[in-house]
Amino acid sequence: MRKQKGFSLIELLIVVAIILIIAAIAIPNLMRSKQAANQAAAASTIRTLVSAEHTFSSTFGPTAGFAGGLVQLGPGAATCIAPHPDTVNACIIDFTLGCLAGVSGTFCLKDNYNYTISAIGAAAPFADYMIFATPNGPTIGLTDYCASSDGVVRFEPSPGGTPPSPVINTVAGCTTAPFQPL
Repeated sequence: MRKQKGFSLIELLIVVAIILIIAAIAIPNLMRSKQAANQAAAASTIRTLVSAEHTFSSTFGPTAGFAGGLVQLGPGAATCIAPHPDTVNACIIDFTLGCLAGVSGTFCLKDNYNYTISAIGAAAPFADYMIFATPNGPTIGLTDYCASSDGVVRFEPSPGGTPPSPVINTVAGCTTAPFQPL
């Protein structure tokens, strides 16, 4: 009888089948854990933006009010050297979050979530603000987040499970159901 070198076709098929079964179990769990991580990062970023808004207000005084958009909290197109920081580019948050497009009501993308700050009021100084975050896509996360000057981060599952959601740009839109405190 001859000695066998290598594996038979049946043995290889069994190994491949076992690997596919393990992958079928592991990949959905990996995706759920990635979504949870994205959602945790978004909640943390909302808290950072609330702190940045209050830092802006206390640094530049009551005549400045709150920042009207993400670009105002960040460096925007400018650099953070003289004459900045100022009320135009406060340099409180990084360039990714305080992107140049981040004027009131428009999105900046960070960590797979779209963020926006909507100024409440007709013109500066703004008496309040609305921070809103929505996932960049349905596989990224399933929760929208919002906060206003009260500092409470609120959340709701994305309506219909198909983010990104429309911008919530009023305090009442964030403080009432279906949003819940985090």
